[in-house]
Amino acid sequence: MSITVTTWSLEQTSPSDLRPAAEPAGDVRIVRAEVPSPEFSRFLYTAVGGDIRWTDRLGLTHAEWEESLTRPGVETWVAYERGTPAGYVELEAQEEGAVEIVYFGLIPAFRGRRIGGHLLSYGTARAWDLAERWPGRTPTKRVWLHTCSKDGPYAMDNYLRRGYTLFDTKVEEEPEVATPGPWPGARG
Repeated sequence: MSITVTTWSLEQTSPSDLRPAAEPAGDVRIVRAEVPSPEFSRFLYTAVGGDIRWTDRLGLTHAEWEESLTRPGVETWVAYERGTPAGYVELEAQEEGAVEIVYFGLIPAFRGRRIGGHLLSYGTARAWDLAERWPGRTPTKRVWLHTCSKDGPYAMDNYLRRGYTLFDTKVEEEPEVATPGPWPGARG
């Protein structure tokens, strides 16, 4: 069986494009995971994407995770609510001053609490100033990402509200896979 998946690519071409969300109430902090940890990154990946069919990284070995996370210009920023991981954004510097938001999302229990807009705003701002933390990198000229019809119902609206604009749309058939979840039966 297959499903039809629409993928939208969005971008910002100037730091002034960013329209930050209000900070959520309560004790929400965003911290860079400065020590690359395949175990922690895989936890975030499965906890955030398990219910929306994130499967592309599930087959990676520990060494492949480590290689991916230790490349210059790759950063993981984690949102915590009262000390508990709530979600993350992973940035990847690319050629010619582009930075891709490779992964972004919240653990299901933290969705709908105004953390996502704040985390996306913060992650986008960190994409724009990424070269300041990586000497020798080209200053950021473009921040881009993609989202798809498998993502949460508010994902696209969040990107548009933060000032991203659509530059490409693709529709493809993909094999239908069961949602892997962080474990069977997990719920938000």
